[in-house]
Amino acid sequence: MTTPEDAQARRDVAPVICYPVETLPKPDMAILSAARDGFEKTGEVIVAPREAACFEVPAGHFFRITSVEGPQVGDLNLWNRDDLGERFYSGKTRALHGTHVSTGDRLWSNFPYLRPLATVTRDTLDWYGIDAFGGSVHDVIGTRCDPYTHAVLSGGAQYYHCCHSNLTRALAAHLGLSVSEAEGHVHDVLNVFMCTGFTRDTGQYFMKASPVRPSDFLEFFAEVDLLGALSACPGGDCSAQHSSDVAACHPLLVETFASRAGALGGWSRPETAPFDGTHGL
Repeated sequence: MTTPEDAQARRDVAPVICYPVETLPKPDMAILSAARDGFEKTGEVIVAPREAACFEVPAGHFFRITSVEGPQVGDLNLWNRDDLGERFYSGKTRALHGTHVSTGDRLWSNFPYLRPLATVTRDTLDWYGIDAFGGSVHDVIGTRCDPYTHAVLSGGAQYYHCCHSNLTRALAAHLGLSVSEAEGHVHDVLNVFMCTGFTRDTGQYFMKASPVRPSDFLEFFAEVDLLGALSACPGGDCSAQHSSDVAACHPLLVETFASRAGALGGWSRPETAPFDGTHGL
């Protein structure tokens, strides 16, 4: 194709933010900070390397994902505990908050609900920012490693510890579903601790060694009653391979906490989006 004479002028058009967030409902971080000050631990789950586990969090409580032995990334799914049809919507979360999330950002649910499922309240890796490669931590870009893509790229090799399969097995076991029933509920993830971005030359999704170290954590406030599933990715710190039996992998810790008594006086569960649902008909 012939480059037009005004090619550079077209490239130089200033970008416009698609979804200005000035009117987006914002969390009251002062209330959440008070609620977590002196909160009480109510339970924990250890997610084994190359496996996944489920956990439940009542609305108004907190949950925390912690690196406990070595650098390890995790793939997180969230659902409304009482309605699996409402689940984390990574694409809309990305459109509203950006490619990576941190303190004060929220994980939004799918249509027709579109409300915050959880709010990030603490992130010990918020110092990382955006590096010289365009990489950052906790992405809502990647979909999760899966056995289908693995089979296509490897010429048909079967691998069962991709995060998609891990999450499917964990959800099936937790809810007593068949594997096929559970798989339909598994969705695009928050890549906890994963350091990712897009290459500047080809625009390809990249990963690099996660900066996470033992005791680093990402913490959330549950805005609704939640069912969560977390996979300890077979890529370990994702410094080399995405799905691998040779990468160094470590467990992840999920802890739940009850808010300090009386601290949530100004908080209420978020309402679903105020759209009338008629779509013009």
